[in-house]
Amino acid sequence: MNGVVTAVSRSAGHTFSKTVCDGVRLLAGLGVEGDAHLGKTVRHRSRVARDPSAPNLRQVHLIHAELHDELALAGFAVSAGQMGENLTTRGVDLLGLSAGTLLHVGGDAVVRVTGLRNPCVQLDGFLPGLMKAVLGRDEHGGLIRKAGVMGVVVTGGEVRPGDAVRVEPPQGPHVPLDRV
Repeated sequence: MNGVVTAVSRSAGHTFSKTVCDGVRLLAGLGVEGDAHLGKTVRHRSRVARDPSAPNLRQVHLIHAELHDELALAGFAVSAGQMGENLTTRGVDLLGLSAGTLLHVGGDAVVRVTGLRNPCVQLDGFLPGLMKAVLGRDEHGGLIRKAGVMGVVVTGGEVRPGDAVRVEPPQGPHVPLDRV
């Protein structure tokens, strides 16, 4: 399974949406250069309040552009970066990846997928009803979180729209993603 980066975004402040830009630099063990969530330890304000020394498993937020398509059909006009993602991709089933999957992005960067983004009420502050739209149920009634995945930077590098995304599954059995 391979895909492409359709947009890259960052925000130096703790804003809900991030600004789309021409390129971002991923820094190994830290995240996106110039982004408020850059760091070895947690940077999301709610997590800092709980334990500021916890490792940052949410250095990079990725959303599949197919979600934007799905939301448009439901009447929500959402574009790249508006839901806080750093990398918007197309052609990769991000939600179906196994925990620990490596995403080779562009020429050098590698991101290890750590888990699912847990949607929060800030989505409804952006667009009323959006939180419900990014949640679903599977055939057994289990909750499906569709707001993207989180990862850590294993190998740094420049990432730009149009860059390829190559998926490298981890060895061993598939481990479904859980919220992180």
